[in-house]
Amino acid sequence: MAKSIVGLDIAGTSVRAVEVSDATKARPTIVRFAELPLPEGAVSRGEVIEQNTVAGALKKLWSLGRFRSKDVVLGMGNQRVLSRDLTVPKQPLAQIRESLPFQVQDMLPVPVVDAILDFYPTSEGASEAGSVVNGLLIAAVKDAVLANVQAVQLAGLNPAGVDLIPFALNRVLVGRQNLRGTVTMIEIGAQTTSVVVTTDGIPKFVRLIPTGGEDVTKTLSARLEIPFEHAETVKRHLGIAGSPQTVDDSRAIAVTRETVNELLASLRNTINYFTSTHPSEQVSGIVLSGGGAHLPGFAAALAEYARLPVMIGNAFENVAVARSISQQDVAQRGGSIAVAYGLAVGSKAA
Repeated sequence: MAKSIVGLDIAGTSVRAVEVSDATKARPTIVRFAELPLPEGAVSRGEVIEQNTVAGALKKLWSLGRFRSKDVVLGMGNQRVLSRDLTVPKQPLAQIRESLPFQVQDMLPVPVVDAILDFYPTSEGASEAGSVVNGLLIAAVKDAVLANVQAVQLAGLNPAGVDLIPFALNRVLVGRQNLRGTVTMIEIGAQTTSVVVTTDGIPKFVRLIPTGGEDVTKTLSARLEIPFEHAETVKRHLGIAGSPQTVDDSRAIAVTRETVNELLASLRNTINYFTSTHPSEQVSGIVLSGGGAHLPGFAAALAEYARLPVMIGNAFENVAVARSISQQDVAQRGGSIAVAYGLAVGSKAA
């Protein structure tokens, strides 16, 4: 069997891993996958806070999932990672990346020595000074990345690469599905919502919103004075479009709708901002993924808010699976393991 690699998603409430062989081919094979909950407070919005706790969880995850490869691709995607439009003189990509520290200090909220920088080219053009390359500057606070890398190393694993979670999702939800035109990919995670606007599969705009499904659950728990686990069950059952049977059900729906409406407004404003700054690239639709995508009524409300058609994304349409697992297993867990799968598939390290 070809050498495999593992995509590792260190989320706010759990760690998820997917081992893939033939990761760069048109039809990769999922060999193994597993998920394990994390103690509260071990990770905050994708950033490892308690390295020893997370390292211990990763060791258990590798044992549970019987992963054979120790080469992992990590994902980053929180408010300590930023994306900005950047246009630079045309030159080889390696030289562009080397020059970034001298060009982007004014664009960063931290000193350039405290950031990890990358450049993702999207198109070429011309200016009065000559040929240019348009693209996205990706900057991550170094401490946030190193904390996750060190937790992986403490677990005895090899961090073969670090990728931006929105890019990983776009790769499997849009690029590998050959969706053409300008579309918006939205992933509703537990603590963060990722937004990527792409044209013919090429990311043109990235935004990370520090709100996710867990925020809805916490608000329900506090406002209704019920345990977090109970609030999570109520949220999943009723959402914003459930049929209330009691007064408490009606209150739960109202609270959920109030919280969700803030996120919907933020998503609509994000899409409108892209449209206003890229008038030649009008968004034609939304691809929705993540656990929050399945909140009852959310997809319909998003379509109404954004005035765009919404489809639930499927990252696993062109994937093969090993004999030890089934397509049904993958389909049932698809919403939770899509990030880990996207990190492994087609990444620079794969």
